[in-house]
Amino acid sequence: MYFQPEIETMPHDQLEALQLERVRETARNCYENVEFYRNSFDAAGVTPDDIKSLDDIAKFPFVVKQNMRDAYPYGLFARPVKDVARIHASSGTTGQATVVGHSANDLKNWGDCFARGIAMVGGSAESTIQVSYGYGLFTGGLGAHAGGEAIGANVIPTSSGNTKRQIQMMKDLETDILCCTPSYALLIADTAIEMGYDPAKDFKISAGIFGAEPCSDSMREDIATKLGIQYCDVYGLSEIMGPGVAMECAERKGLHIAEDHFYCEIIDPATLEPVPVGEWGELVITTLTREVSPMFRYRTRDITRIIAEPCACGRTHYKIDQLRGRTDDMLIIRGVNVFPSQIEQVCVSFPEITAHYQLHLTTVNGMDQIELRVETVPEFPIDEVRKLEDLKNRLAAELKSNLQVQVKITFCEPHSIERSEGKAKRVFDKREGKN
Repeated sequence: MYFQPEIETMPHDQLEALQLERVRETARNCYENVEFYRNSFDAAGVTPDDIKSLDDIAKFPFVVKQNMRDAYPYGLFARPVKDVARIHASSGTTGQATVVGHSANDLKNWGDCFARGIAMVGGSAESTIQVSYGYGLFTGGLGAHAGGEAIGANVIPTSSGNTKRQIQMMKDLETDILCCTPSYALLIADTAIEMGYDPAKDFKISAGIFGAEPCSDSMREDIATKLGIQYCDVYGLSEIMGPGVAMECAERKGLHIAEDHFYCEIIDPATLEPVPVGEWGELVITTLTREVSPMFRYRTRDITRIIAEPCACGRTHYKIDQLRGRTDDMLIIRGVNVFPSQIEQVCVSFPEITAHYQLHLTTVNGMDQIELRVETVPEFPIDEVRKLEDLKNRLAAELKSNLQVQVKITFCEPHSIERSEGKAKRVFDKREGKN
């Protein structure tokens, strides 16, 4: 099922021609209306007229999040504030908040992009969509909401929190598509089961669109099985638009990029040079239709690859693979690069433990220490010392083999690690010099 078949199944050579036209328009919008871009392009010795092919994009400088912070609040806007229909912003917890603006046309395009994902999970104007992402400056709630309205569905704007009430509404209002973070979806599923429901049988829900945080394959399967749904992964970031930049079809072999709105490159994060299609590296995105906050070669810091092979679903837009981590989430432990996603992948390979974990980093005698706190499954005999030590030794050995660093392991009782109704906080860095 397609939401916009004429776009989603467009022959790729025609799609590339459309991208080239829109890249040129975006470059002109940036150069003529944003002083930062004009100065940046001039310093690099390039102008919008230098774009003769899509390969020419590589001649242009990157944009990074610090540029957005430095331009706070309106320095990167290509339109006057009177023409801005809505503003979103980051939390600013790791520095100056970043602000992005949307025109009415930007918001329409955003809704259309997310609606494509709704169609990918069988959604239509007949659907009831429960949006349990947070609303507000965070883009998740309003992005999913716009997608539901674009496809003509019945949208329930529950936001996050008050989980038992959400579950009751899900049952009574016959929600068939749930939109939220993976960690909250798992909390909803577990809470519903604790309330005596079997979501896969008692609820009408058939699909979920989940994003905004990493999710292992094991956790995906756990959510899909407990809720009895098709799992759709959604990719997005507020700097570029919000959720809907790329969406996962039923084939589950990557996320289709909305290539009529975004041009994606993969670069080597060390050399900053583009890598061939299919190789892993850092995702760089150029927006093609954004009016207020155009982004030209924005470094997302996300590690993925482009999948150009034809998809059995019939969509012609290239895909990105599931993210392997972020270059700025990388932890350096005693000189070794460690991604939290690596630790999660090891954890989920053990049936005795759950996907609920935390990493606590400290400094002991001048040395970095990493502690993994992870829950055992309810049926594991956590009070049997011999079995617990055996599990700890096996898990420690597997972590050391994969990460090349020693990890202290603390097993926790089921449901003792705090659940999140938004993005799950996994890493607590208390090392000296990190506060």
